[in-house]
Amino acid sequence: MNKKILPFILPIIIIVLWAIVTMVLKLVPDYVIPSPVTVITSGYDLVITGRLFLDTTDTLFKVISGLIIASIVAIPCGLLMGWSKKLEEMTKIVVGVLRPIPPLAWIPFSILWFGIGTVPAIFIIFMGCVFPILIYTIDGVKRTDKVLVEAGETLGANSYQTLTKVIFPSSIPTIVSGLKVAVGIALMCTVSAEMIASDKGLGHLILNASQLFDTGATVIGMLAIGVIGLIFDYIFNKAQNRIFW
Repeated sequence: MNKKILPFILPIIIIVLWAIVTMVLKLVPDYVIPSPVTVITSGYDLVITGRLFLDTTDTLFKVISGLIIASIVAIPCGLLMGWSKKLEEMTKIVVGVLRPIPPLAWIPFSILWFGIGTVPAIFIIFMGCVFPILIYTIDGVKRTDKVLVEAGETLGANSYQTLTKVIFPSSIPTIVSGLKVAVGIALMCTVSAEMIASDKGLGHLILNASQLFDTGATVIGMLAIGVIGLIFDYIFNKAQNRIFW
């Protein structure tokens, strides 16, 4: 069977079963599980009004912003903590205490500090992404082949050059894996934050639709999030295929 067709088989089966349950057998009412036709109609309305585009771009902006800020903080810190045992020991307690705290636990403080809107959502995404990227970066540094480090030092590289020219390039595949994990967390964080601390975005769209029992629009919002995740996953998979050696 063609490998390009294989990924579409299960989704098609699910859609067919979904249509049979909701439209042919009518086992559940439309407000509990919307039919494919209802979802398509809601999606068309959201596209025509422009709301789906605006909410999707708003969510994307938050996700990318939070991910970039988290990367700017976590990658340099991870390189230094992985390189210096003293620094890792100094920060071990703080990281160990903060890392298990769910990002959504920061929502009350994000509202107090930043109010309602885009900034608190970006802050929540940052808190969700920074520690996975940090841990993966530290792990990437520690996985660096000692032979490469010793070769660099033998050729006269100082600590800065060893860190930037040897350890960082060697750690990139692991850092990309951390970013891939962080994207999934970022999407979960932004949708939850948008339901509470934002007045727009896909999370806000899903919340409003569910309150109005518009299950079709709710499903469209969920699918939009899934598609965003799929696109990011594709991008990082392509990046991993290019940089893994």
